[in-house]
Amino acid sequence: MFSLIGAIIIGFFAGLIARALHPGEDKAGFIVTALLGIAGSLVATYGGRMLHFYDQNSSAGFIASVIGAIVVLAVYNFIVKEN
Repeated sequence: MFSLIGAIIIGFFAGLIARALHPGEDKAGFIVTALLGIAGSLVATYGGRMLHFYDQNSSAGFIASVIGAIVVLAVYNFIVKEN
């Protein structure tokens, strides 16, 4: 449970950094950016667990969370541009 809370907290900051690093125009607000960062952190955490990069009770690090947030942000921007 603590690793989930840690992933959410790290993901919040990772979302803000991912938005700053992601090129292009982004119309998503602060809340959407934070939620996408949290989603990216959770993707990095559970994806890393599935690939056996992390133990079952640990979360992804900050750099992996930022990378996950950038990926989720890119997918989000692709979906939003299509509509």
